[in-house]
Amino acid sequence: ASPLNTSIIHSLLLLQPHPPPKPASSVAASTMCGILAVLGCADWSQAKRARVLSCSRRLKHRGPDWSGLFQCEGNFLAQQRLSVVSPLSGDQPLYNEDRTVVVVANGEIYNHKKIRKQFAAKHTFTTGSDCEVIIPLYEEYGENFVNMLDGVFSFVLYDTRNKTYMAARDAVGVNPLYFGRGSDGSVWIASEMKALHEDCPKFELFPPGNLYSSAAGGFRRWYNPQWFAEHVPATAYQPLVLREAFEKAVIKRLMTDVPFGVLLSGGLDSSLVASVTKRHLIETEAAKKFGTELHSFVVGLEGSPDLKAAREVADYLGTIHHEFHFTVQDGIDAIEEVIYHNETYDVTTIRASTPMFLMARKIKALGVKMVLSGEGSDELLGGYLYFHYAPNKEEFHKETCRKVKALHQYDCLRANKATSAWGLEVRVPFLDKEFIDVAMSMDPEWKLVQSHSSLP
Repeated sequence: ASPLNTSIIHSLLLLQPHPPPKPASSVAASTMCGILAVLGCADWSQAKRARVLSCSRRLKHRGPDWSGLFQCEGNFLAQQRLSVVSPLSGDQPLYNEDRTVVVVANGEIYNHKKIRKQFAAKHTFTTGSDCEVIIPLYEEYGENFVNMLDGVFSFVLYDTRNKTYMAARDAVGVNPLYFGRGSDGSVWIASEMKALHEDCPKFELFPPGNLYSSAAGGFRRWYNPQWFAEHVPATAYQPLVLREAFEKAVIKRLMTDVPFGVLLSGGLDSSLVASVTKRHLIETEAAKKFGTELHSFVVGLEGSPDLKAAREVADYLGTIHHEFHFTVQDGIDAIEEVIYHNETYDVTTIRASTPMFLMARKIKALGVKMVLSGEGSDELLGGYLYFHYAPNKEEFHKETCRKVKALHQYDCLRANKATSAWGLEVRVPFLDKEFIDVAMSMDPEWKLVQSHSSLP
């Protein structure tokens, strides 16, 4: 193992003394929903409204709990909701006080309580949705507020006063989003391509870390970390800084009003997520509602090494462990559905998505609506085997940058769509914006697979 990975094990599993971060409060993360916006239509007849509703319903698997639609002339904003926080409020679209600004979002805004306090005297919040803070931020700062959001999200905002709109996607594309144009020149924005393909002659990925502005007439990048330019960082590796950022990332994601658990393959990444979750669960509001027992889930072929490794970690941590089995034929039978939901033919993605797709259905059947998972660690820290052959730290860092930038096309897409197919939300602490910046700003010398006489 690389010296960094060895140190992470020691640091994150509490083999070094370190005060725990302050636990987070309850209501914060919203929903893994499906959104559709159709903007600038020349036709705003009842037939067009019915068409937009029909396209939106193709996303109902992402949000089986409720649906909503806003229309202002030829502009439509629709959402299919999966209620994870504040189930009795927070239905979308969301509005400002006089309903002149409207938002649909698929998001988890972890710092929404802090933002609510900031605007308590200026804005009357009418729901428990964390995504409602998008509205006062827009009214205060215009379109230059997206970097103030701590979380993962895709959203569309329409301002009826000047008939402009904006849309944005989170830093590395944890939440999916697509952009297309109708034959009448209208703009279509949706969580999945299946809501666009019949009505848009051309559509494409909405690039992560970007926002689209109708006023400015195009895209611009809002997420501009130093690592994005692939300059090799020289910041010394600080285990406690990395560990604290990771613990905070996990604790943020324990904010929920519905039963949840962790995906546990027995590998280092998911084991660390499960370990920190187990240690801090008792401090959260979720523990008061659902108890302090943590449920863990794994799927595999009968006798596979993942099942054995996950069982060992679950026994060590004391989780209530659920082991699901599938056969090769089960996987083959599911492939057509997996491709439909993932919207890709990429072989590696479909191969990895198939067991996750099957497991998500079992988890949802147990009444669980949210899980934490370990996606992103290998890209950030160089955990794939081929990283062993990096000739130097410069090439190593360049490859980690390339991998993180491409996550939205592969691991993020797989984790999001394979679980959303059954109305299950997945949260990925390793892809927390703050943790990414810490992990990608350290000298990559410490990520190289080589021997060091000592660690800091």
